Amino acid sequence: MTLELHEPNGATPLTPDELLGLKAKHIATRGELNELEGENIIAGLTWLDRRPKSFDVLTDAAVREIHKRLFGEVWDWAGVYRLADKNIGVPVWHISTELRTCLDDARYWRDHKSFDPLEATARLHHRLVWIHPFANGNGRWARIMADAYLAKFDPDIFLDWSGGGTLNAESAHRTAYITALRAADQYDFEPLVALVRSLAR
Repeated sequence: MTLELHEPNGATPLTPDELLGLKAKHIATRGELNELEGENIIAGLTWLDRRPKSFDVLTDAAVREIHKRLFGEVWDWAGVYRLADKNIGVPVWHISTELRTCLDDARYWRDHKSFDPLEATARLHHRLVWIHPFANGNGRWARIMADAYLAKFDPDIFLDWSGGGTLNAESAHRTAYITALRAADQYDFEPLVALVRSLAR
């Protein structure tokens, strides 16, 4: 059975080699894949929620482990940095260096209160998406990373990234999110920070 994916605007296409990494060979549509990934993500979030308070998400090992926990039941390359360049993201040979810089910056912002918590979270989220270290699942992983980072500032703040479940489909919310990320690519962080503030509950 051939997997045919109809990606929403801004999604990263998978290469044929990456598609071969799908563990569930019966999956044939994007809807089926989304359902399977959704189940894996719930299990990954449960694992992340049970980690000790001392668990530091701002390490190379942690970012790979979190991705693996979110997608490892679906893709055999989960938690492994991508090996092919994409329509978004840094060149493959820059991934490790850019991630290390990103995580160090995020730790500095938190420890020195360089930005308020929501702006620091928005900036970390953008940088993770911009680097795009994995073959797939980068947006979802980066939002979960941002949530875990924000929880260190204030565990009572919840970010409703989904916009009522509309983020993973063509919608005004998804358009605003992609537009804000692209503005941040050009060093204009105001739209993304404003969006993150509007999502805070």
